[in-house]
Amino acid sequence: MSVPLEINDTFLRACRGEKTDYTPVWYMRQAGRSQPEYRKIKEKYSLFEITHQPELCAYVTRLPVEQYDVDAAILYKDIMSPLPAIGVDVEIKAGIGPVIDNPIRSVQDVEKLGEINPEQDVPYVLDTIKLLTREQLRVPLIGFAGAPFTLASYMIEGGPSKNYNKTKAFMYAEPKAWFALMDKLSEMTITYVKAQINAGAKAVQIFDSWVGALNVADYRVFIKPTMERIFSELRKENVPLITFGVGASHLAKEWHDLPLDVVGLDWRLSVKEARAMGLTKTLQGNLDPAILLSPWEVIEERAKEVLDQGLAEGSHIFNLGHGVFPDVNPDVLKRLTTFIHDYSREKKAGK
Repeated sequence: MSVPLEINDTFLRACRGEKTDYTPVWYMRQAGRSQPEYRKIKEKYSLFEITHQPELCAYVTRLPVEQYDVDAAILYKDIMSPLPAIGVDVEIKAGIGPVIDNPIRSVQDVEKLGEINPEQDVPYVLDTIKLLTREQLRVPLIGFAGAPFTLASYMIEGGPSKNYNKTKAFMYAEPKAWFALMDKLSEMTITYVKAQINAGAKAVQIFDSWVGALNVADYRVFIKPTMERIFSELRKENVPLITFGVGASHLAKEWHDLPLDVVGLDWRLSVKEARAMGLTKTLQGNLDPAILLSPWEVIEERAKEVLDQGLAEGSHIFNLGHGVFPDVNPDVLKRLTTFIHDYSREKKAGK
């Protein structure tokens, strides 16, 4: 019989706006990419192959926690992971990203999409979560999913895009098909995330990575009702909910209106500016990941700016404004984590 692990809940308390002894930190894409151990694994296995092996996937997920001493782990997988279950033929191609051979072009294509049964379709994801949360982690595990707009952008474009022209054209020209697709994807997201929570995930981040391509008016019409539905349903699970997107500072207030706990910021909007806009919820972010390639003196100075703004008002979780680059030195992340903990602890103690 396994003994329950004693969890460092600093991250969870910060999500809820509760008092903490220091500013918690985790990094998007902290698992993999820049770690030599991960690169060695990738020589043998693809991303999907790793995620299909719970022991191996758990190792990749917990590795940055052990190496950097971050306050949360995020499950190693891809936002594309649930799509094959509903009938989307997706392949992660090296140097390109997700490629989909059967892109959505009509309402008929949307109607062909199936439903996800996580226990049957992605049991390996749930097994990885159980392994981590019951036996291996002493920090909370963050589950995650892609938001419907971001998933739809790949499904309509057929792969990564710089301008999302096909996606937006479909949204404008085929509103009936668009909202049908949003319904399908929101249902999938709710079911998939609830299964992650039931397996042991203690918080959830919804990545709407590319929704910044829309203006505020279109977001309110075509996206916000879907996100309201997703977060309202997930709210019933009583775990902290986070959202994040890139180049979406103009949508920060719209996100703040949603029934979630934490608004993730990229590096374009500072914590101070977000507070000035009226955002009172916990903020997460937002050091520009490019700064991690700078000399330590620069990294420390910029990290202090983010921390000071986060400590000034409201609750704050330190993170990057996007994911860790492959060429970031893992030792830098370890040193940065220690600095964040030590500096914020002293500031909060009034030293």
